[in-house]
Amino acid sequence: MPEIRWLLSELWSLRSLLDVAVVTLLIFWLLGVAQGTRATSLIRGAIIFLALIYILATVFNLETLNWILARTWPALLVAIPVIFQPELRRALEQLGHTGARLRESFPANVDADTEQAIDEIVRAAGQLARQRYGALMIIERETGLQDYAESGVPVDAKLTRQLLINIFYPNSPLHDGAVLTRGDRIVAASVVLPLTDNISASSQLGTRHRAAIGVTEDSDALAVVVSEETGQIAVAHSGRLIRGLDQDRLRRVLRTLMRLDRDETERSTASSRFHLPSADRMRPRRQTTTSSRSGDSAQTTVKSGD
Repeated sequence: MPEIRWLLSELWSLRSLLDVAVVTLLIFWLLGVAQGTRATSLIRGAIIFLALIYILATVFNLETLNWILARTWPALLVAIPVIFQPELRRALEQLGHTGARLRESFPANVDADTEQAIDEIVRAAGQLARQRYGALMIIERETGLQDYAESGVPVDAKLTRQLLINIFYPNSPLHDGAVLTRGDRIVAASVVLPLTDNISASSQLGTRHRAAIGVTEDSDALAVVVSEETGQIAVAHSGRLIRGLDQDRLRRVLRTLMRLDRDETERSTASSRFHLPSADRMRPRRQTTTSSRSGDSAQTTVKSGD
């Protein structure tokens, strides 16, 4: 009886409650990072396997198996970072983006070059969509994307819609890949991007859209995608996809995500003039048209598919 009272007093202490809350939040955060990736099945399989082995060794009192298990647990501490390296890297990157998200809460100084660059991208996307030319344009923000730029062809030119349209013209030397923009400059073309590990997105979308989601999962960049098959325009942001945009909606979405319309948006919140889609709507939908050419091939480069 005294032991029970001592246990209850320990559990209900402020320090214990804080300890449990921190561990719970940490576990949920890590599970949220792994959700939708191959790590989910891997974690489930590892838990089932270890549970069965532990139950078998305990119930039947298997000394050799118990001895192996006792010496296996320390090795797991080394194996976990190796097995879950992509997920742990994503978690640390999301933690590093926290500072950028906090800075977004304050008004940013936006120059005319950024507004002009957004306008050029929007006009280019509208014309590419009308002509059914597939395109993928990456807008660099706080996170540097120089590693990706080095995988493509250096351009270092003024960002104009004419240049973007020429780059993505079918069968042109640079149309196979993404264009990376920085401010009002086109840094590189034919850039190779990582594909998303999201299982649902991988099965429903083509290579171009998967690359757009993938680069926004690894950074705070924005990705504008034009579907070659349907001519639809989409924007990828923070690992989610906003689809079915026309030229006017694309401009409003980009200006809102880039904080160009911050003051105007705050003044018009009451009238609900414009709202970004909710998180559920921003996720990839089931109704999608995949490319019959090379869009669904499991490659690490952005081909001409959607």
